[in-house]
Amino acid sequence: MVAITKNRKINWIQPGKWKKASYNTFWCLLGCSIGDLGTIAYFQFTGTPWPTLMIMCLAIVMGLMTSILLETIVLSTQMAISTAIRTALGMSMISMVSMEVAMNLMDIILTGGALLTWWVIPIMLTAGFVTPLPYNYWRLEVLGKACH
Repeated sequence: MVAITKNRKINWIQPGKWKKASYNTFWCLLGCSIGDLGTIAYFQFTGTPWPTLMIMCLAIVMGLMTSILLETIVLSTQMAISTAIRTALGMSMISMVSMEVAMNLMDIILTGGALLTWWVIPIMLTAGFVTPLPYNYWRLEVLGKACH
């Protein structure tokens, strides 16, 4: 567990750290969106009659799995596969889950269910990017850790 003193002040105005946090968040979004959007598309195109909440829960799980898989593949070019798997599993679940929930909430709010349309996908991706970004910046600033 990491202890943070009460007097620790966070400098929220560091362009280099925002750039790094944005880069990390983008890669996380790419991995999460593959599984998430793919799951929703599957149910939409096949017409499989599942409740919206069940589809969205499955989409979140699949998004987490594809993000971890993508991260493992990327990291395996830099380290042993066993280390890459452990590192990918150690990514920030808070960041990934908040990203997934934001994306799926946007879909439900804007379309009324698990429905992908040409105009909702950019909004979903934007919400998925913006939601965990301050947390990812905080992780870099305070803990010195990136989610990527």
